[in-house]
Amino acid sequence: MTTNPLRALTDRRLQRIAGPCGIVLFGITGDLAKRKILPALYDLTNRGLLPPSFSIVGVARRDIDVRSAVEQSVREGAKTPVSDTALKQLLDGVSLIVGGYDDPEMYRALAQHLRGLDETRGTGGNFAFYLSIPPRLFPVVTEGLAGADLNRGENGSWRRVVIEKPFGRDLASARELDETVRAVFPESSVFRIDHYLGKETVQNIMALRFANELYEPIWNSAHVDHVQITMAEDIGIGSRAGYYDGIGATRDVIQNHLLQLLALTAMEEPVAFTADAVRAEKEKVLKATHLFGPAETNSVRAQYAGGWQGGERVKAYREEDGIPADSITDTYGAMALGVETRRWAGVPFYLRTGKRLGRRVSEIAIVFKRPPFLPFDDISGLGQNTLVIRVQPNEGTTFKFGSKVPGSEMRLRDVTMDFAYGHAFTEYTPEAYERLILDVLLGEPPLFPQWREVEESWRIIDQVENYWESAPETLETYHPGTWGPAGADAMLAANGHVWRRP
Repeated sequence: MTTNPLRALTDRRLQRIAGPCGIVLFGITGDLAKRKILPALYDLTNRGLLPPSFSIVGVARRDIDVRSAVEQSVREGAKTPVSDTALKQLLDGVSLIVGGYDDPEMYRALAQHLRGLDETRGTGGNFAFYLSIPPRLFPVVTEGLAGADLNRGENGSWRRVVIEKPFGRDLASARELDETVRAVFPESSVFRIDHYLGKETVQNIMALRFANELYEPIWNSAHVDHVQITMAEDIGIGSRAGYYDGIGATRDVIQNHLLQLLALTAMEEPVAFTADAVRAEKEKVLKATHLFGPAETNSVRAQYAGGWQGGERVKAYREEDGIPADSITDTYGAMALGVETRRWAGVPFYLRTGKRLGRRVSEIAIVFKRPPFLPFDDISGLGQNTLVIRVQPNEGTTFKFGSKVPGSEMRLRDVTMDFAYGHAFTEYTPEAYERLILDVLLGEPPLFPQWREVEESWRIIDQVENYWESAPETLETYHPGTWGPAGADAMLAANGHVWRRP
């Protein structure tokens, strides 16, 4: 029996390792870099998925002890054990460029520094520029990179740009931002980070649907009553007042995270798990998505009031530091959407997000229709079959179905079957930023939304936001620790539905 010598090179079970490259991190002193990006880069290093010569170039407006800063971030945020060997490997490749983002001299110094890394560390001219900075600075930085010819690789090397949400604050600003970025980098080199798409449970939606015969035949309007997609937080805005006010929950979460989850839930089967095939199906869904009816009855916004939560007194949103006393920014947003396709016509998709809610949870709940006939006398304990995909925390899947209660009578009650990642798998589960950063360095874009998806998402959100701006009286309040305002319950009640209490 002969063995194919190339099998090891093509075996999809093996981890792919990034080739010679480096990352230029704008905003290395920022909160996101400290909490997520730098720990993720260490975890990738510790798992052997980055080359030994991998280099991190921080760009900052003031001089700092960058290696000490990186080490502190790693020790506080790494998910894998901190090894002296792996930490030294990472820190050996750390350097800093100091200068203003609007200073052409800084970009010239950066270009010279990167050429030096090619010679001393063998990075091969391959660099990803990670813009962990406010979106208003994207044009400044991308134009600065272009001015120093840093946006173009030579002799087969690559240059890529990574941008964080929010991608604008409405469709018009998103288009302007996109035109600015794509004037410097081609669409194939633009990676828009939506960290939800890097979560294992989100990626498992496609596996659940398309790798199993059980679900897909009933994944349609003939069997599904409605869908609920929730991202709830039990905290307030914290220190994010400068970013959050004027953006709000709907723009911050529904426009990207929740509409992406809707697209993955409702899309048709792609012909292959490739970037183009997956994006094509998601784009079709988003194009077919509209409000389930008038915005007046199918959208709700609210702010959290002051009160007691978790045994402590918490401030109202308008009492938070840095928030105007007359702010109308939403900390809760909900809407009913419809996907106008043959598969989903008539099925409402309810999306909600908010702060200071009952608990921290993100989930997708597929609620099935009741059987047309039940030959049982006692069905008081029987609800609707529900498939719940738990995105976070306690990642996994739960299926709720009816069963007989032990005893001499035929009484029915809901029971559950549970799949939990932590119980079913012993493999290490990477953080979302690990997966996404590695995909950037590998040049694999299936998990990154393309501009057309962003555009369709803003089309949907703009319709709601424009209505809210024209009707300021629509802003409700809700008590901390509850599941939102009365208007959200009324929105579902109009269709004979109720929100789940996760």
